[in-house]
Amino acid sequence: MIDFLKYRFFCCFVISFSMIAAGIGGYLYNGGFKYSVDFTGGTQVLLKFDQNYGLGKIKESLSAGGWEATVFQFGNDDVAIRVQEFSHDSQGLALKLKEQLSATFNTQNIEILEANAVGPGVGASLRWNSILAVLIALFSMLLYIAFRFWSFSYGMGAVIAILHDAVAILALFALTQREISPNVIGAMLATLGYSINDTIVIFARIRENFVKMKGQHPDVIVNTSINQTLSRTILTSLSTTLVVVALLVFGGEALRNLSLALLVGIVVGTYSSIYVASPIMLMLRKDS
Repeated sequence: MIDFLKYRFFCCFVISFSMIAAGIGGYLYNGGFKYSVDFTGGTQVLLKFDQNYGLGKIKESLSAGGWEATVFQFGNDDVAIRVQEFSHDSQGLALKLKEQLSATFNTQNIEILEANAVGPGVGASLRWNSILAVLIALFSMLLYIAFRFWSFSYGMGAVIAILHDAVAILALFALTQREISPNVIGAMLATLGYSINDTIVIFARIRENFVKMKGQHPDVIVNTSINQTLSRTILTSLSTTLVVVALLVFGGEALRNLSLALLVGIVVGTYSSIYVASPIMLMLRKDS
């Protein structure tokens, strides 16, 4: 039997707090998060090129034209370009981008497939709604755990664990300055649900063993419960991780941030179910 709780203070405090501190440091150093056009407002244009010119060269060309752009590859020759400039005439802005790129690469075979603009007001509203969605999810999970186990310690252990998972994902994006988009928020909410499910399975076994193993030290009961559910945790985490890794490797740049958020959420969610939720529950138990 693996003694998971032997390292609970090191994992729960040193590793987790170091990860959170690194995220805060990255946030302060980089001046905040990097948001997608959906949150900040701007224009997204989808272009079809006659050949693959490389994302780096496309970005350099746009920068020379005065646009600070984010560029994504769609297939071999389709490229999505996001600029912070908002224009009611999105097609007109798309035409300017096309002309700049046509002059750079000396070609007239660039086709505008799509052009969409998002106003700053809409972006700000979407950003607030995303924050609200995460907060409502956390509060709803706290209520569910509290009623499910009828225990404050279980509820707080679970919610602090999933809050830890959300902060871990945000920390990575703050450090790497990857764009936070609605897809990333969706991935975060999905992994919070994944993490809470794993935590509930462990907590259910812990509560069951507190009855079956009455008289044993709480540390022994919790450690036994984690070991009893370990095979289920490994199989579930491994199977979902394989799918997400495939998405990360073969999904292209358009799905890179989404799959990265999912992968981090799964790994950290598995870790927090064992080393954050359970130790905090033990600390808050009145009869421990």
